[in-house]
Formats: sequence, structure tokens, C-alpha cells
Amino acid sequence: MRIFVAALVALAGTSAVAQDDMSRVEIRVERIAPGVAVLFGAGGNIGLSYGEDGNVIIDDQFAPLTDKIIAAVGTLDPDPVRFVINTHWHFDHTGGNENLGKRGAVIVAHHNVRQRMSTDQFISLMNQAFPASPKDALPVVTFDEGLALHLNGDTLHAVHVRNAHTDGDSLVHWQKANVLHMGDTFFHKVTFPVIDISSGGSIDGMIAAANKGLEMANDATRIIPGHGPVASKRELAAYRDMMVDIRGKVAAGIAAGRTLDQIKASKPVAVYGMLDGFIKPDQFVEVVYNSLRSSPKQAHVHGGETHSH
Repeated sequence: MRIFVAALVALAGTSAVAQDDMSRVEIRVERIAPGVAVLFGAGGNIGLSYGEDGNVIIDDQFAPLTDKIIAAVGTLDPDPVRFVINTHWHFDHTGGNENLGKRGAVIVAHHNVRQRMSTDQFISLMNQAFPASPKDALPVVTFDEGLALHLNGDTLHAVHVRNAHTDGDSLVHWQKANVLHMGDTFFHKVTFPVIDISSGGSIDGMIAAANKGLEMANDATRIIPGHGPVASKRELAAYRDMMVDIRGKVAAGIAAGRTLDQIKASKPVAVYGMLDGFIKPDQFVEVVYNSLRSSPKQAHVHGGETHSH
């Protein structure tokens, strides 16, 4: 657990934090549009909608940070947090659910998030087991394809993307403010993508999620990644193109009968650097390889789109 937490803290850019000690974490607030901000701390980036109807946050990091998160929200709007939207079930995005649920926040997520949080889970990529969450931490409003919240003079659309980082991922788009929160379907400049295959994630789903985000965005959209700095549509497109390129190289190796070690030896990700990221180059190659080998359909990716047969 401590190794996993330390890795997630490193993803969030708070390397001064010793293992799972949250006492030294500071929550930084960045306003990115009228009524919209991002909170950076430890764990996943938090999106914030604030205004006359109260506060809506997208993800809530770790339980020990709840008071700091509420204080940071209070610098923009002193009202309570009314809604929490979870982009997926991982504890660096849902760790504050119980605290906020007990304070009256309505927790919203895809139904697979509630299902996974309701039962014991195991993330093979981390070799870590996670117990079921308490009742107050569970989403009480769930959806299948998506939903809309009409608050603070804007409409927030939560849209499910299938089998991407997990099987319960959602993108959240502010229609008027033109902001898009990608959750962990987008890791920006900090590491190769994290794909939790044991939670239903896949490389083809990650590519499809990036394509969906690009479809929802325009050149002026501010894009909040799950980890890393706020990005542009151009940067999301580059991320998508990287995944398409690496997936294509690994798929070609599989088609040619090469072993995983042979594919790794060909250095299919070397051009992208990120040697110090949480997910190392060879580890990402292995995740893509396992994703493609475990898929019932071998898909071919052309020009940034996924096609199955």
C-alpha cells in the first residue's frame, strides 16, 4: 500500500511527501475558466465547479486531505460541496468520498464504480488488494451512459467511456466554460498511461476515450488530465497518437510471432522518453501486450480510430 501511495503522490508532483504521510501535502488552486478551477494535491486532479448553486467537485483524492480540500474550495466559494462526481473507482480519486458523504455531499459515478467500491478489489498492476468501501463512500446516484448536472450557470455532462483506464471511467465536460476533465484516461507529461486491466481497462478503450475527448473538445478547451498539468486539445491529440503508435508496434510484433521480450527489445516506446515516470517504458509495453493478448477481438488502429473485426 505504501509503495502504491508513494507512486500516486509522485504522479501528483508532491515528491516531498514521505510515503503515505499526507500532513505535508498542500492543495494548490488554479482557476482555468469562470466558475471552474483545478485543485492539485496528492492523487488525481480535482475539478471544481463553483458559483451560486454551490460546489461540485470531480474526484476527491485521499481521506486525510478532505479538510484541506474543503479549505481550498472555500477560497473560491465558502458553500459546502453539494456533489462529488467520481471519474472511476481508484482510491486516489475516491479516498475522500466517505468524509464528504458524511457531510451531505451526493456522490455520483458510473454504476461500475459503485459495484467495484462495494466489493473487495485487487489491482494486478500494483499487486495490491483493496477492501470494500464503507457505505458512506459509495456513489448514491449511478448512471450507465451518462448524465447532466445543471448548476452554476453551466451544464456538466458526465459521459461514460468503456473499458479504458478501468470499466467505470467517465469524462466530465463543462458545456459553457469549455472545460473537459478526462480522469485517468489521460496522464499528461508525468508517465506512460496506467491501464488497470484487472479492473476492465484496455489499450483500445484508452485510445477510444482519447478520441471521445477530442470529439468533445475544440481548440479553446482546457483539458484536465487525471494526473499532470492542464492541457490543450493539441496535447491530448499527441497523447492519443502516442498510444496508437505504441499499440500498433506491439500488435505488429504479436502478429509476427515475437515474444514479449523480443518486442520489448525493439524499444517501441523509446522515442517518448518518460524514463522516470511511474509506469516505466517496458512496463507499458507489457501492459499493452497483455491487453491485446487478452482481448477477444484483435483490433486494428488506423489514423487514431479503433476498428474491430
